[in-house]
Amino acid sequence: MQILTYNLNGIRAALKNGLVEWLAGMPADILCFQEVKATPDVVDLSGFEKLGYELIGWHAAEKKGYSGVAIFSKIKPDFVTAGCSIPSYDMEGRILRADFGDITLLNCYFPSGTSGEIRQGVKMSFLADFYIWVNELRHVRPNLIVCGDYNIAHTEIDIHDPVRNKKTSGFLPEERQWLTNWFGNGYTDAFRYKNPDLREYSWWTYRAGARANNKGWRIDYISVSDGLKDRILASRQFNDAVHSDHCPVWMEIES
Repeated sequence: MQILTYNLNGIRAALKNGLVEWLAGMPADILCFQEVKATPDVVDLSGFEKLGYELIGWHAAEKKGYSGVAIFSKIKPDFVTAGCSIPSYDMEGRILRADFGDITLLNCYFPSGTSGEIRQGVKMSFLADFYIWVNELRHVRPNLIVCGDYNIAHTEIDIHDPVRNKKTSGFLPEERQWLTNWFGNGYTDAFRYKNPDLREYSWWTYRAGARANNKGWRIDYISVSDGLKDRILASRQFNDAVHSDHCPVWMEIES
C-alpha cells in the first residue's frame, strides 16, 4: 500500500498547475489531500478517474473556499466517515477516516495558529481533543495511519531557522512538546524513521523566495501506530512537486 499526503492549498489551483500530470508518474494507491478549499461539485475530477482513482471521501468546510480534506483511492475501502463528532472542528472539514482491512487511515488538516491568539487557542484545543479522540479510536482500530498537515515542525532539524522561529506558531515549545508526546506514546514518524538525519522540508512561505532558497518547515507527516512500524518499507518527500506551497509526503507500507 502506497500512500501520498499533500496539502494542495486549493485543489483547483493545483490542478491548473499540473497536479494530475505529475501524479501520472507517481506510485500511489491512496491520495490524501488537505486544504482542498472547494466542494467536489465544482472540481473536474476526470483526471483522477483516468488515473484509476475513485473519490472515496470529501469533507468540506462550511465556509466556502476554506480548509477541507479529500481521499482518492485505487483500493476500495471497507468503511469511510468524516469528522470526529466535535462540531467546532467538523464544520471546518478537518478529518476523514477510511478503513482498509486491518488498517485505519486518518487524513487530517490540523488548525494553524498563525493568524493570532484566538486561532492559536483553537489549535491547542484541537491538539488536546484530537489526542484523546484518536487514542480512543486506537482501542478499537489499533493499526492507525494518521497523515496530513500537522502545522507543527517537531525538532530543530525540521525547520530552517529554529532560533528565530522559537516563538513562532508552528514551532512553539508547547506545540513541539505535543508532537514529542505523540511520537513517544504509540506513534512513529514514518519519514524520520526511514530518514533519521535527512534535512528536508514540506512547506515554504511564498514570501522572499523561501522555496528557491529552501528556507522551509517540515510540518506534513505520516504517522503510524507502533504496531505498524515494522511494516514501513519506505518514506520520502517530493520536493520537486510545485503545485502548492507544500510538497507531498509518501509512504509504502505492507498492507
